[in-house]
Amino acid sequence: MTELNATSAALLGLLHEGPKTGGQLVAAATERFGGFFSVTRSQVYRELPALTDAGLLRLGKQGPRSSQQYAITAAGKRAFKSWLNTEPGPDNVRSPLILRLVYSGSLTPKQRSGLVEAARAQYAVKMDEAKNAAKAVTDPYEKAAADFTVSYNRAIIKLLDSIPD
Repeated sequence: MTELNATSAALLGLLHEGPKTGGQLVAAATERFGGFFSVTRSQVYRELPALTDAGLLRLGKQGPRSSQQYAITAAGKRAFKSWLNTEPGPDNVRSPLILRLVYSGSLTPKQRSGLVEAARAQYAVKMDEAKNAAKAVTDPYEKAAADFTVSYNRAIIKLLDSIPD
């Protein structure tokens, strides 16, 4: 593994906090940065063996139900720090909701209304969660990311509110 992708880097970052299983990594990623960077279970379980084979992780304790813990190695810490110091490149927004809105002309008015209302309800919950998470953060860099998540959710709600009935 010559260059880390963002998902691998996210996992290495989480493993700085201590050994975790794949399931624990998925949960931690969702909690820590799910508002602006999604990591799926399949991505996690695809990356872990590759990171282990590259010597960036080592196997830890065997957990219940055959779950496997992973721990970051010294090489993994160096690779993560190196990734942090590289140019991030362009952000890529992947919003299944916005993609659906782009094509919602193919829906009936009732279906479009249902799509918008369901999304509005979903993002209202996400907004509340994001606000609560932002209040709990003290590190200024994590706080900035948490505030971004609040702003992102606010922007989606504003988008939904701008759609005529």
